[in-house]
Amino acid sequence: MVFEKVREIICEQFELDESEVTPETVIREDLDADSLDLVDLVMSFEDEFRVEVPDSAVASFRTVGDIVKYIEEN
Repeated sequence: MVFEKVREIICEQFELDESEVTPETVIREDLDADSLDLVDLVMSFEDEFRVEVPDSAVASFRTVGDIVKYIEEN
């Protein structure tokens, strides 16, 4: 369920089809996300899942799966 919502947020922000986003999707390379995009994403995740994501955690996000794992564990 977490993955589905994360995917929905990413697809909305990057105007993608859901089939284009998998847990293995690399955020910076596959989505061509820059640091501003990442900040916007993290703010959306914090609002949606009611979690706080410190900068140190954001720096470790490489794939969509990394984001999902962080949210599930926190």
